[in-house]
Amino acid sequence: MYIYEYDKNLPFNFKIEKEDEKYTLISFDAVYEPDIPESSRVYVYRYRSENPWMRLIFLHGIGNGHIPYLMWFAENFAQRGIETYFLIQPYHMQRAKQGWNGGEPFFHHSPAHCIVRFHQAIKDVRRMIDLLDSGLIQGVSDDLPLGIMGFSFGGMIATMSLALDSRLDVGVLAFTGGDWRWINWYSPYVEPVRQGYEKFSNEWGCKDEAKCIELRANSRRKVHSLKNLNDIFTLTPTCFHYDPLSYAKFVKQPVLMFSGVFDKVIPKQASNGLYRLLPNVTKIIVPSGHKSSYLFRRFIAGKSLKFFKKQAQQIYKKANQNAV
Repeated sequence: MYIYEYDKNLPFNFKIEKEDEKYTLISFDAVYEPDIPESSRVYVYRYRSENPWMRLIFLHGIGNGHIPYLMWFAENFAQRGIETYFLIQPYHMQRAKQGWNGGEPFFHHSPAHCIVRFHQAIKDVRRMIDLLDSGLIQGVSDDLPLGIMGFSFGGMIATMSLALDSRLDVGVLAFTGGDWRWINWYSPYVEPVRQGYEKFSNEWGCKDEAKCIELRANSRRKVHSLKNLNDIFTLTPTCFHYDPLSYAKFVKQPVLMFSGVFDKVIPKQASNGLYRLLPNVTKIIVPSGHKSSYLFRRFIAGKSLKFFKKQAQQIYKKANQNAV
């Protein structure tokens, strides 16, 4: 069984946790054994739309602090006809230990550790799609187009989810990228990972950027010519097994990508590397940094909404042609 596979016959144990004017908080069981018991349930904020024409899974980035800000997008989309499911990623918010900043297990110098945690997040997305297909969620048609949108780390998980699950029709990737060489050694957010390399190295002997370049060189060239998804798991070192770069060419769905001119959290080499490998992508440059992108939230939401409408119209048109 590949790391991305799981038992779809496991029970959801679906529950409505809270009803609010803006959203309904739902939860269901994870299909894996997490690091901590708090992450054994998946929590999703359902922002309902009165007359939905599309459904959307929304993924936040690493850290609890920006989650309330990103929920603005979910509320905004729901008001405009997109039923939005804001999924809390593993090891965040109510899925984290008290006192955590959010996402701590994702910061690690060992690929063996990260492969498992990143694919846990992907399984949550795919399990959410299973739940949408199950009929347990009432009040929205299961034949509406289904999209995914992710910011930063959420964009990485969205990229890999799009490659692994064809039930997703369209994606928006915001301020994200691939190629761990550039992120691990240049992003200010992953200083704990660099400290881990320096103190402990890892199972591949990676201890600095020079060694990273040396170890990744051969497989980095192979990424462009992979024939199928399972070829990813032949690449070494195994950091390629959770690198969005490895999955990008298998994303066949139409994708809209936002990139910040002054983004240091996702270096331009990481953003551009992912962009170049996506087969069906439109890119929009935003004159912002990573966090300051929130100042452009209305612009980003507007462009995303326009993109979603266009793709949904094409999906409806194709469905009507097939029905004739």
